[in-house]
Amino acid sequence: MSSSPSPTAYTLSSIARPSGAFAMLAVDQREAMRGMFEQHQDAPVIDEQLRRFKVAATRILSPHASAVLVDKQFAFDAVVEESAVAPACGLIAAADHFIAGNGEYVTAVEIDRAVDPTEVRAQGAVAMKLLVIHRPDEDPAGRVEMVREFRERCREAGLVSIIEPVAKAPRDGRDWDWDACVVEAARELGDLGVDLYKAEVPGKGLGDEKQMRRRCAEITDAVSSPWVVLSSGVPADVFPQAVRMACEEGASGFLAGRAVWASVIGSDDLERDLTEVSVPRLQQLGELVDEAVSR
Repeated sequence: MSSSPSPTAYTLSSIARPSGAFAMLAVDQREAMRGMFEQHQDAPVIDEQLRRFKVAATRILSPHASAVLVDKQFAFDAVVEESAVAPACGLIAAADHFIAGNGEYVTAVEIDRAVDPTEVRAQGAVAMKLLVIHRPDEDPAGRVEMVREFRERCREAGLVSIIEPVAKAPRDGRDWDWDACVVEAARELGDLGVDLYKAEVPGKGLGDEKQMRRRCAEITDAVSSPWVVLSSGVPADVFPQAVRMACEEGASGFLAGRAVWASVIGSDDLERDLTEVSVPRLQQLGELVDEAVSR
């Protein structure tokens, strides 16, 4: 009996700009996004409110992004059903299950078994993303095994694999260095055959520039694939320069949400502010990475 042929595999070009740079939008934030809305209203933030925001942001911003990352929990099905993703923009499915606790929106992560790679590909996804919590006091074997399993789930469906290691404080209270943990995560997980690595910005874009550049260069040395930066923790007005700096030290772009749209949460006219505030920010970032990778 012959086995079914493997699906044609998507490549990184499906989520990149023509220049080869990545200018990707993230709207996969979950309870963290709910918390952002709670700062602007007294009424409870219902799931439908998050869904409406994510669909609107995808529809208005995806024409200016090389890819958009959406979560299955709130919005993936909705953006597909409403054809909210621009034709030239790659769709990325978040494949991580967030576990809250200890005052954190995400204290641990598992592969989300409800996100079926074959199913999301049939819905239009070209890639999947997995968040990985990196704590210096936890056994790295568990993280490595999870990343390897995720990589294989993507490969079997012909999807691009993206991992997003995030440094978190040790549970045992030991002294630790956040920047060093960001680099250590890259050394531990950056050579496991994943297609794209998403990293936090060393120094959150606010540290000593020489040290931040050195850390970015260390990530470049540690990661065997292209890598991009995220914007969480980096002030929106600092993020463009942080992206430029990272690209000058070997990064290939960004996969970011907050730096693009966080300031319009709570707007009395969301579509207007996404168009007038967020679109220019995303366009500027796209032009920036095009220029940076062409040097």
